[in-house]
Amino acid sequence: MRGSLRYIIALLLGGITLISYYCKRSVNEVTGEVQHVDMTADQEIALGLQAAPEMAQQYGGIHPDRQAGAAVERIGQEIVRSTKAGQTPYKFQFHLLADENTINAFALPGGQVFITAGLLKNLKTEGQVAGVLAHEIGHVVARHSAEQIAKSKLTQGLTGAAAIGMYDPDRPGTAVSAAAAAMVGKLLTLRYGRQDELEADKLAVDFTPSAGYDPRSMIQVMEILEQANHGSSPPEFLSTHPNPGNRIQELQRDIATDYPQGLPANLKP
Repeated sequence: MRGSLRYIIALLLGGITLISYYCKRSVNEVTGEVQHVDMTADQEIALGLQAAPEMAQQYGGIHPDRQAGAAVERIGQEIVRSTKAGQTPYKFQFHLLADENTINAFALPGGQVFITAGLLKNLKTEGQVAGVLAHEIGHVVARHSAEQIAKSKLTQGLTGAAAIGMYDPDRPGTAVSAAAAAMVGKLLTLRYGRQDELEADKLAVDFTPSAGYDPRSMIQVMEILEQANHGSSPPEFLSTHPNPGNRIQELQRDIATDYPQGLPANLKP
């Protein structure tokens, strides 16, 4: 009897979780995609602002070189002003982090964008910096963080329901099955993350020419990261931004699709 009750509770919890996830739909104003998110833009902005100081502290805080930090902010804002990103409700701010050793860049929900000094010093041109920042802007406007939060709630809810349904006090080994269910949830999240990277790359290709930068600079960034990946300390960028494979080829294809007659003249490298 107790077992049947557990199964009923598990099914109810799983059903409520699925319904809650799939009923929360919205059309992204930049990408045109239908997304499952349960946060408003204001909530994303508030979450990003709340998390920004702690995230910056993990990388040694904001870099003391104000001139370099202002250059990062200027390049980022140029991209925002000249693209659809500037038409969104997000409040973009761009920060140079003090960490000279870690090669990374990331964006928080709502428009807080960070690049480490370790990555910046490896970039050779302003266009390469623009490519990195445009990629991170792409994550923000595509609402990837909000999607991941919604998916995390979905997998947690389903995993919790599965754990309730499979738990048997007389057979403790069933906990292993619940752990396996949790691993499946993590793998699903990782797969979506890789697709997010391709979309952010595509948005970087769309955004950089509008701001006057050559989108091929993003290919150069990928080459720099691949070279750094052969060292003793692989770049953190490649762990926080899962590589979907054939990334350079995808960028080349995106550029050829967007500009079949060739890129505009006078783009900054």
